[in-house]
Amino acid sequence: MTSRTTHSTVAAVALLLAAGTGCSAGGAPAPAAPAPGASSATSAPKPPAAPAGFTLVASGDVLPHDSIIRRAAQDAGGDGYDFAPMLSGVKNVVSRADLAICHMETVYGKAGGPYTGYPAFKSPPEVAAALKATGYDSCSTASNHTLDDGAAGLARTLDALDKAGVRHAGSARTAQEAASPTLLRAGGAKVAQLAYTYDTNGYPLPDGQPWAVNLLDERKVIADARAARAAGADVVVVSVHWGTEWQTAPDERQLSLGRALTASTTGGRPDVDLVIGTHAHVPQAYEKVNGTWVVYGMGDQIAGDMINHEGSFDPRGNQGSIGRFTFAPPKTPGARWRVTKAEFIPQWFDTGRGRVVNLGAADADDARLAATRETIRQVVLSRGADKDGLTMGR
Repeated sequence: MTSRTTHSTVAAVALLLAAGTGCSAGGAPAPAAPAPGASSATSAPKPPAAPAGFTLVASGDVLPHDSIIRRAAQDAGGDGYDFAPMLSGVKNVVSRADLAICHMETVYGKAGGPYTGYPAFKSPPEVAAALKATGYDSCSTASNHTLDDGAAGLARTLDALDKAGVRHAGSARTAQEAASPTLLRAGGAKVAQLAYTYDTNGYPLPDGQPWAVNLLDERKVIADARAARAAGADVVVVSVHWGTEWQTAPDERQLSLGRALTASTTGGRPDVDLVIGTHAHVPQAYEKVNGTWVVYGMGDQIAGDMINHEGSFDPRGNQGSIGRFTFAPPKTPGARWRVTKAEFIPQWFDTGRGRVVNLGAADADDARLAATRETIRQVVLSRGADKDGLTMGR
């Protein structure tokens, strides 16, 4: 409220102040009277601005078979390997997200080779630069192929990702690295990425390095999620390499672990905010479990012509999806960040051209692409995710 003061009032106040000053010890000067028209109230501090929300995209296995390596050499024009053209069809989706996560299934060989595909992969390290150029910020590196070339292959892979500026989670070169959660910035949030694999194809963990690869264990995942939260994570994303190959339906292990991880809470707040799965080589369902989104399997993003367990070419091995989730900040301090929009973007790897195709933005009049898109859509929605708001994006 603004005070209105007349000249006579000011004079009276001045006389009273003068009298009071003469009676006080030390004769300290009286404070100045407020100027006419001034407010006596102090301005209240502005409340801090709410943190910004963010979008997160996650995609499936990057699996460079021999044919993929040959294609990258061809795309490089005979000078090394260039994997970026393969991913150019989804660059628009990946690069526009505030945070983009991939799954690097294989390890890298030495510079100059030799490089190998299935069954023991050693991929060109140029893959890392292509992931960065596409817009990926971080990759899960825990898979059944993480130890295909032992501790040396694991270290080369993480070194190459570091050099390219791509963060990683799921494997480690040191105990300290293994104990430190991968923390990423997205919008106004700090996001932790944790990653685990069901197995390493029988390869033992390197001697003296039990921390080299995160093996999938419910208690460890929950403990790590809580540690990440204690380290400042607002959102905890768990990448899991799990499931049964060539099976579109999630297996019982996926279902039970998905329920356990999404049910775990601390102080009433979920410990895990998103679960993204890889490994099955085919698209699998999305489902909201205990209020948290679980992607059971995103399928392969890059892979050669795939042969299933029956020895037959299986086109599903080149089908997949990208998950895109929009997170909003909590309405009250200490509450969880909420997914306000959930989308899947169907994708297909055209092995003939060696290119990833965004089927969400593909020509609707192309009957082949439309049929593949519909196949993926039916699998993704097979557990009723559309009823919880999942939509197909572009």
